[in-house]
Amino acid sequence: MSRRRSVPWIHRWSRQIIGAIAIVGALDTAYLTLVELGIFKEAVCPTTGPINCEAVLTSSYAKIFGIPLSLFGFLAYVGIAFFAFAPQFLKSPDAKELRAKVEEWSWLLIFAGATAMFVFSGYLVYLMSFKIKAFCIYCLLSALCSVALMVVTLIGRTWEDIGQLFFTGIVVGMVALIGTLGVYASSEQNLGQPAAQGDPSIIQAPTQPPKPGVGWEITTTSGEAEIALARHLTEVGVKEYVAYWCPHCHEQKLLFGKEAYAKINHIECDPSGKDAKPKLCVDAGVKSYPSWEINGKLNPGVKTLTELADLTGYKGSRNFKYKLR
Repeated sequence: MSRRRSVPWIHRWSRQIIGAIAIVGALDTAYLTLVELGIFKEAVCPTTGPINCEAVLTSSYAKIFGIPLSLFGFLAYVGIAFFAFAPQFLKSPDAKELRAKVEEWSWLLIFAGATAMFVFSGYLVYLMSFKIKAFCIYCLLSALCSVALMVVTLIGRTWEDIGQLFFTGIVVGMVALIGTLGVYASSEQNLGQPAAQGDPSIIQAPTQPPKPGVGWEITTTSGEAEIALARHLTEVGVKEYVAYWCPHCHEQKLLFGKEAYAKINHIECDPSGKDAKPKLCVDAGVKSYPSWEINGKLNPGVKTLTELADLTGYKGSRNFKYKLR
């Protein structure tokens, strides 16, 4: 009489573990999506040093074709959770055969999804390490969830055809990597310059990492209207709070142009930035960059020059040269 072979605990609980990890990842990316959509004003996270969520979330890599990257992550995690729990909804004795098929195919879909997310998360960690040079704790949590999903998927069941699994992983991984590189290449823009094609007055955000402590070079030139507005803003006591690594701050600079922006009273908030005055930023209650202090009130976000003119009672020429995409 032979003893029945016991099933490893990881095999018994693997789907529940995968589902739980996917739910954590979904909650994490849902929060980031709400932050990026402006429903939450800002992520609860440090904004200085290597852990700098704002530097990551305001970088040009945080969106693909204008859509928050975290939204794609949220949908992926929801899909993994659905496939993990799908067989649980087929407990009827009449659905035994269907349940077996769902279990088999859902494992393959989970493996394919986990592989794609593992590759994509690896690329995002590379971007944070070498391009943005800052890390977001929520992005790192998502990457950790992707790694955990991959590990549990591989050890969570007995894979009968290892060769086919390996081949599937290679194909899915290559497609994910090529797709990722292709998407970022097609959406990548010039480094903080007016558009080279189409309307030359349209400002584009930088995609390359900023020069440490300084940021990106202002490559636009100012017209008379920009210079006149800049002088007016300084005369009426307007202040701009910025961080050198903030791409939206650079967009604001480009709207003014090099000559006009030199006349703006701007305050660097990051302690590692040139001529930084972080205490002034803290005392003013600055939470995001750029923020304009007008008549004692903070106005966060990039402002068109027309908006700044309206907010400060500027009466001069409004023949401004540039506009945002």
